[in-house]
Amino acid sequence: MSNDERNFRSAYYEKVGFKSVEEKRSLEMLLKEGVLDPNKLKQFCLRFSVPHVYRSFVWKILLDVIPKQVHCQDFIMKQRKQEYDDLHQTLVITDVIDEKTPQDEILLYMWLIKSDNFTFDSNIKDTTESCCFTAIVDFLLHCFDDEVDVYWIASRFYDNISVIRQDMTKLIECTHSLLERDDYDLYRHLAQINVLDNLPLQIWFNRCFAGVINEDCLAKIWDKICGGCYKILAFLVFALFTTLRHHILRVNNINSIFSLITNVPKDTADIIVNNCIDKWQNSGSPLTVHDKPKTTT
Repeated sequence: MSNDERNFRSAYYEKVGFKSVEEKRSLEMLLKEGVLDPNKLKQFCLRFSVPHVYRSFVWKILLDVIPKQVHCQDFIMKQRKQEYDDLHQTLVITDVIDEKTPQDEILLYMWLIKSDNFTFDSNIKDTTESCCFTAIVDFLLHCFDDEVDVYWIASRFYDNISVIRQDMTKLIECTHSLLERDDYDLYRHLAQINVLDNLPLQIWFNRCFAGVINEDCLAKIWDKICGGCYKILAFLVFALFTTLRHHILRVNNINSIFSLITNVPKDTADIIVNNCIDKWQNSGSPLTVHDKPKTTT
């Protein structure tokens, strides 16, 4: 196929809503290898959105839940399943859980045992770390049906985003700078009504917006995070506020702002996520707070 034909086909797919057809084929080619290349999969995640049918598998590769050697993957997942069952049985035997215990709570207790942080304190599920992990689990339970996959992806994802906790101050500074630089009027309005200093950015970033943005839409952001980018979270805050800009400028108190943010419908959440990715890409696709975004015109 000539380049002109390929470009015409890509343009046609995009025009009729099937832009993802060639992207899916590209991913399928990467997944046909006997030994998968995590770096190529990361680059795919950074450039495109992973089709839902492959998302669990790709994330498991990138989070080291399963190895890149295809012939070993079934064996490793059997081992993961066995460990999952052992942890679950431990909770049953010790009467920590029963048939009425919510699934996210069960996975939380399993994670706490695995990380040597479990206690019989009834408040253990209310700690900052537990609430963060539970939010991640709830998001993944919405995305995937296999609870074993959810447990392992959540555990490895939480470990992988430790860099966010380390760079939290700089990530918040980047968020404020982005708003101030690219939409000063909105930034000034948020500052005047004391929203900027009261945003729960640390909670949002620790959870990677799980429980804040619609799950189906947020998965596209998590593709980028699994690909090695966490600075996109600053762009997500920017897109959240600029997409809701006209509504925000009409209100003058923090509670009204929070009400707008926590009641975003799915179609608006989709626009927010797409605006976020576009802004991030147009800024040079910075991965971390140490990467300087390009100045947009």
